[in-house]
Amino acid sequence: MKFGQVDHPELIDFTIPPDHPDTAVVLSQYKGGGVPNVYVGCAKWNRQDLKNFYPRGTKDELEYYATQFNSIELNATFYRIFPAEQYQKWYDKTPEGFKFFPKMTNAVSHLRRLNDQVYGIVDEYLQVTSLLKEKLGTIFLQMHNNFNPKNWDRVVRFVEYWPKEFPLALEFRHTDWFTDETVSQELYHLLQENNMANVLVDTAGRRDLMHMRLTNNEAFVRYVGANHETDYPRLDDWVTRLTAWKELGLENIHFFVHQNLELASPLLSAYFIEKLNPALNCGMAIPKTTISPQERLF
Repeated sequence: MKFGQVDHPELIDFTIPPDHPDTAVVLSQYKGGGVPNVYVGCAKWNRQDLKNFYPRGTKDELEYYATQFNSIELNATFYRIFPAEQYQKWYDKTPEGFKFFPKMTNAVSHLRRLNDQVYGIVDEYLQVTSLLKEKLGTIFLQMHNNFNPKNWDRVVRFVEYWPKEFPLALEFRHTDWFTDETVSQELYHLLQENNMANVLVDTAGRRDLMHMRLTNNEAFVRYVGANHETDYPRLDDWVTRLTAWKELGLENIHFFVHQNLELASPLLSAYFIEKLNPALNCGMAIPKTTISPQERLF
């Protein structure tokens, strides 16, 4: 994912901003205190992108990937709605406890931009996506960069239409959703009232998306590394922040690692899991990787 890519990441202030004041208020409604539900994964399992992650002779990439990670941010569903049998294959190839976090099709978010024509598409999408059964995690909707608050009525109708048995996270990228305080507050409250997650995107060129406002008991984080040495201390800071949120009551952490060049995403993920395990006592398996030190970042 090259969204937010910059030429000189060493010049970016990657400090995680302070929490939005209402994040603590939201989390105070939940019990917390125990071991949170933590899912960490990459955005894809494609061998070409995840160079040197798969042992030689691997016959099925998803089957192997699912032995190393407990989840995947399923971006493939953004490009098309797959036939029912494909979802059944994905279900059958993955072990108990594995979860898919699929992206809503771009026919809804980008082509029709939440207009009146999207609802039949949503129904079709959910009909096949539901075949993942208990392995279905939160679905996420990522709107086009130029989808702005002038389309507020479309957002409200979509949120109210969405079947609440399917967890949903929403990602807005137009700057006006966050720079206009009235708009942002209306958006946050709409999501909060409907128990929907507010996606956090940590990428170099769009620090405004680090609004640090949770709207329910889920931290859905899309982390975009810069293929740079700064990637690692950024992950350290996330461990600290997620630990603090856990103490406030957070029970669900969904964290997906991207890079501008994806080859080291498994390595970053393994590093993150190794740091997160003792902090949250979550005991996730640490993925194995054969990426050489020379390939760690570039």
